[in-house]
Amino acid sequence: MDQTTWNFIFIGITFGIYVYIAIRSRAGSTKEYYVASRGVSPFANGMATAADWMSAATFISMAGGIAAAGYGASKFLMGWTGGFVLLTTLMVPYLRKFGKATVPDFVGDRFYSNAARMVAVICAIFICMTYIMGQMRGVGIVFSRLFAIEIWQGVLIGGGIVYFYAGLGGMKGITYTQVAQYCVMVFAYTIPVIFISMIITGNVIPQLGLIGDYVKEGQEHSQPLLEKINQISTDLGFKEYTEGSGNTLDLFCITAALMVGTAGLPHVIVRFFTVKNVKAVRKSAYWTLSFIAIIYLTAPALGMFARTNFIEEINEKKYQEAPQWFTNWESQGMIAWVDKNGDGIMQYRAGNVFAGKPEFEDSKRIENGPRPVTNKIDQVSENEVYYDKDIIVLANPEMAGLPKWIIALVMAGCVAAALSTAAGLLLVLSTSVSHDLMKKIIKPGISDKQEMRYARLASLGAVLVAAYFGINPPSSFVAKTVAFAFGLAASSFFPTLIMGIFSKKVNKEGAIAGMITGIGFTLSYIVYFQFLTESKEYWFGISPEGIGFVGMLINFSVAFVVSRFTPPPPQEVQDMVENIRIPKGAGQASEH
Repeated sequence: MDQTTWNFIFIGITFGIYVYIAIRSRAGSTKEYYVASRGVSPFANGMATAADWMSAATFISMAGGIAAAGYGASKFLMGWTGGFVLLTTLMVPYLRKFGKATVPDFVGDRFYSNAARMVAVICAIFICMTYIMGQMRGVGIVFSRLFAIEIWQGVLIGGGIVYFYAGLGGMKGITYTQVAQYCVMVFAYTIPVIFISMIITGNVIPQLGLIGDYVKEGQEHSQPLLEKINQISTDLGFKEYTEGSGNTLDLFCITAALMVGTAGLPHVIVRFFTVKNVKAVRKSAYWTLSFIAIIYLTAPALGMFARTNFIEEINEKKYQEAPQWFTNWESQGMIAWVDKNGDGIMQYRAGNVFAGKPEFEDSKRIENGPRPVTNKIDQVSENEVYYDKDIIVLANPEMAGLPKWIIALVMAGCVAAALSTAAGLLLVLSTSVSHDLMKKIIKPGISDKQEMRYARLASLGAVLVAAYFGINPPSSFVAKTVAFAFGLAASSFFPTLIMGIFSKKVNKEGAIAGMITGIGFTLSYIVYFQFLTESKEYWFGISPEGIGFVGMLINFSVAFVVSRFTPPPPQEVQDMVENIRIPKGAGQASEH
């Protein structure tokens, strides 16, 4: 069978499973739609949470970032995993004990104000819309390769699929769909790396292959793989692969923003509202971290192997002898070659090929030649090869010459990663509008049936907006776009939730002022440097991906100062805060 047939088999089977689960798990009440009736087992919830959290940024972009930046991409590994520890130890047990269905619901009741609830709804919308556009971009990239179509067409297909099963089943439907998606993801991520590790290092365990010797067939002498990639990198004008980032402050801020942003993501927090009690929350967290570790401990090896294969397959090769995967991605605008010196040989070096992303003259490659670009060529750099980092995971099995069924499996895994997180984000958006905005503020008297109708309409609107920004994202690199969402969560929800749980003195005025100033500062900084100027003269060298950490500090500071000069919370609210922190009887208190 050819590759297209294999792709359709794997994608068709997985989609069939997702649709079947969605139909069988159709939500019939708001309790099923919002929290799956709080009947999900810790094991299943751990698997679903891992799938929900490990988005297209993890599956598609993280290894691409590691392949391109080496040690410099460790900020994603440290930030995202560290943040999950914060989330599961400092926040979700207490939030689950509080017994609400959404994050804005907690904010509104804890800070005894519909104004605070409204600000939380707006923050949730900004965070989820920024995050989901990265997922839509990831879906578009996969479908563009799968069906040989443009990225925008792939985004629309993915958006339609997500809306179908997220809008139909709510939390009940997406929970069990995400369990299936995690199973697809973990096999799609690990199986190719095991094969590639055996080919490159002779070691069946990728993590050991990463620190082992390069023994690929045809090489006369073996040498440590890390030593080899460092040597190749410096020979081509790059810094050593294992060299750290030059800007330590920015690396720290990005890592911290990803960490506290993870702990403030509403679509991850609400997953822990689906289990029976606080004890089940802790068990669920254990399983989630275990499932996440399988993929995160594999990512560095995947990135290293991909970079090695990419350089060997492309550099100093004649264009006419380029492998099929290169021309496939080139025809879809994800790879480009500009023959600056006219020798017909592809030189991959440090530096830019041209200004910005590739702008092609037409939609197809010319016969026997590269796809022509209209960009202004960067004549200073010797580099002639452009590639989008988001294709690394997808192209890696093809680079290594793995069987066609493995390539199809990877395609299915990438789709599962993007769809799982997109579904969770859609649910948060829809519940924020239907439950927190309509039910709690605008129309308190609406029925369950009307509330679910508003939720599904909100999902449709969110899908349409997300599809637009998936086609026209603020950054073509999925992980970078997602990092913006983490920054917004870090500067808004994380400080507010922490103060709401652990401080009896922070009042509604402080919480509202803190959220507005924190997310307002962060969003303004991102918009200014991403859309309004081409300058890279960041304040103190802190990039837009890391500014959320500064926004978090602003939120904390403003909230405490404003609370200091305004009336304290009512005594019943202070008693409520004290109660949710008391371990004794936590399980019984949460069973409602």
